[in-house]
Amino acid sequence: MKIDAEALLFDNDGTLLSSMESVIRCWTRWTQEYGISAEEFAAVELHGRPAAEIAADLLPADAVPGAVARIEQLEVEDVAGGVVILPGSAELLASLPAARWAVVTSASRRLAGARLAEVGIHPETLIAADDITRGKPDPEPFLLAARRLGVDPARCVVFEDAPAGLRAGRAAGMRTVALATTHDRSQLVADIVVENLSAVSVQATDGGVEIVAGD
Repeated sequence: MKIDAEALLFDNDGTLLSSMESVIRCWTRWTQEYGISAEEFAAVELHGRPAAEIAADLLPADAVPGAVARIEQLEVEDVAGGVVILPGSAELLASLPAARWAVVTSASRRLAGARLAEVGIHPETLIAADDITRGKPDPEPFLLAARRLGVDPARCVVFEDAPAGLRAGRAAGMRTVALATTHDRSQLVADIVVENLSAVSVQATDGGVEIVAGD
């Protein structure tokens, strides 16, 4: 399937790279430190949501700021060796002009920057949790990315692995490509569903980017 667009917006974790082993280690330690049971933690949607929202679901409001700072510290310290680039990411980004793509993540700027740098990805435009007031599935992060790039949201394509992120992309009026890297295909509602970014190729055009996607 071909899609013509002006800008591509990529989620980070689960889309461009994977920090799953690090996430499991750090959040397990965090729940132990804050006395949260495995059952309580399992009941909360984790992937694709800002840490502040996750902490707010589990802790009293006055404990949230400190808890968010703590999980960020744990995850930043665990970046080395805890993050791997996913298939197709490096090749796809290398074929794109810097002004035609952005990373839109639910992580803090500090954490996202550390993870991206670990795998050699250096986006010119990065939208992080620090930049927004409402995280995915709200469309705010993707709409902000479109505005920063100077592109009509309807001319953007979102690449996401998480249902919350795909909902955010659709709510922003953007087309969506889902990656089956962290969720079963049956959970992914998108214009196109692929295994990972190795199933996607792009070519810069005079008007933007032509995308060819399909397993």
